[in-house]
Amino acid sequence: MGQGSPGSVGSQIITPHWQQQLLKCEMIRSSRSSHHRARASAMASRTVIKSAIPITNPNLVKPSMSTNTDITESSLKDPPGTPALSSTPALSAGEGSPGVANSVVNHPSSTVAPIAEAPRPTAKAPQNTWSSLDMGGINIKTIPPSSGLFTFTFLINLYLNHNALTSIPAGIAKLRHLELLDLSGNNLSTVPAELGMLTQLKELYLFDNHIVTLPPELGSLHQLQTIGVEGNPMDNSLKAIVQKDGTSALISYLRDSCPVPSPPPERLWKSLISPQEREALATDPATETLSALCYNILCEKYATERLYGYTPSWALSWDYRKELILTEIMNYDTDFLCLQEVDIAQYEDYFVKHLQGQGYEGIYWPKSRYKTMSDADRRQVDGCATFYKADKFSLVERQLIEFSTVAMQRPDFKKTDDMFNRVLGKDQIAIICLLEVKETGTRVILANVHIHWDPAYRDVKLVQVALLIDEIEKVAANFARLPPRPDTPRAPVYSDGTKIPLIICGDFNSVPSSGVFEFLANGSVPPDHPDFMNHLYGRYTTDGLRHRLGLKSANATAGEAPLTNYTPSYQGELDYIWYSTANLAVNAVLGEVDRGYLEKVVGFPNAHFPSDHICIISEFRVKPPRPPALLPTTS
Repeated sequence: MGQGSPGSVGSQIITPHWQQQLLKCEMIRSSRSSHHRARASAMASRTVIKSAIPITNPNLVKPSMSTNTDITESSLKDPPGTPALSSTPALSAGEGSPGVANSVVNHPSSTVAPIAEAPRPTAKAPQNTWSSLDMGGINIKTIPPSSGLFTFTFLINLYLNHNALTSIPAGIAKLRHLELLDLSGNNLSTVPAELGMLTQLKELYLFDNHIVTLPPELGSLHQLQTIGVEGNPMDNSLKAIVQKDGTSALISYLRDSCPVPSPPPERLWKSLISPQEREALATDPATETLSALCYNILCEKYATERLYGYTPSWALSWDYRKELILTEIMNYDTDFLCLQEVDIAQYEDYFVKHLQGQGYEGIYWPKSRYKTMSDADRRQVDGCATFYKADKFSLVERQLIEFSTVAMQRPDFKKTDDMFNRVLGKDQIAIICLLEVKETGTRVILANVHIHWDPAYRDVKLVQVALLIDEIEKVAANFARLPPRPDTPRAPVYSDGTKIPLIICGDFNSVPSSGVFEFLANGSVPPDHPDFMNHLYGRYTTDGLRHRLGLKSANATAGEAPLTNYTPSYQGELDYIWYSTANLAVNAVLGEVDRGYLEKVVGFPNAHFPSDHICIISEFRVKPPRPPALLPTTS
């Protein structure tokens, strides 16, 4: 028996947490024979087949039905020809791990996996015919770093208990879908810090080893329900935390005491023009450039430990994050700032105050729910904030788009149940700003939008974006009819709204394979597009969607599909800067976060990145408007 075994616990604190620990320890100790779990599982499956009364595992966690067809880019693929290392059937996932409670509150834009499970955009787990591997009790002495074991990225349960292992390779971090890892009954004196990358872990058994302390990187295991430390000469202070307050308290302690990792290298610009072209543009007085930053900053109200349990509490606090956010956007010094998830208090008390000193003027609207709230509560409602350089641009007009209100005003929407049941309950907004360059009279349409987050409502996402484009086309047509200012005699004349440079920034909560992306990039989607999910939305689902704005994603133009959202459960592109290709061209885009750095962090926010989203920036040059083509005369 290891140190502190249940036979000598007379002086130990017996709390419910510790009692459960000791029970699991005894269960593991009784599993020391070779392939114990695999044989038990095989026996159970045979029993179920022959039994008149079905035998079910009371601890089996039922797999949640994914409602997301949007986000699949991050799914790991099964290695080709993956062999089963033994002929045992798959063990039941989550064995001995009761399911967690359903979530009560959902972050309306986040893609992180909460401590309590809830439907949200997440990457799909790899599929395989077996998901558990029992290599217990077979006297394994070492696992080489190049072991094929680490190619089985689909594994959910891995049993390496009761062997003769003295170390675990860092490659264990590749098994990102593990929910149960049993390393009990080995000769381990340490465990690798890379175990902290296994953020899906719910059960980690380290019983009966020689472990004295735990790496603080394990603090990112925010879904862990049990860390089995009994039978180790564990540091008394760490053991006391588990004994008194349980696993979650130990994980919180490790998380908040973890040293700050080394910062990433600076993000590099990806230029689409040569140095010679850039120099020529800089010396040409007729050249006009525009730069735009898009950033979902993660509203303070949503930055909770329940949703971001892997983030140190000090790095999650608004007082810490707001400094990083402000420093970042001020250092880039772009012409336009399009921020999402800014609440009223942050806008008024922080961003306006600091950005006005940098020459920015701001426009802000909160989500529509603020109208029904008290003055104190409405200050916590988030919305969209747009800032522009006041010395370079003048604001001609601004317009708020409340998608539910605009939908209500459409005669073809009014009689559909889907509109009432799905669209009207969502309070997302967009802001459209009509701007003029003071010196030249060149006009710019700038939109800032935050689309609904839930993948179960991808029809609503598509409808919201369609409504946005409809409104932009109306506004652009009116803006084109507005005569130039008298003090800009050489100002361009726009024959119609599509001739005015257009930039649309936002968190679209949609991946490049979505109907939203397809509509914006291609200019149309059919009325029976799968993302409408067979719901009825007037002319949108009888005639399909069309626009003639000629849009393209700036990062797509640069050949990039950057990670704009980075959490344990999803890493991919959700945020975009769209531009009108007829009158704007991309000079450069801000490059990605260093991949080497990303491989060592479980997700954002963290000490260096203050939001779960990453800001994106594009620089454009204005193409001179083309004169209208002369029509042939008829005699």
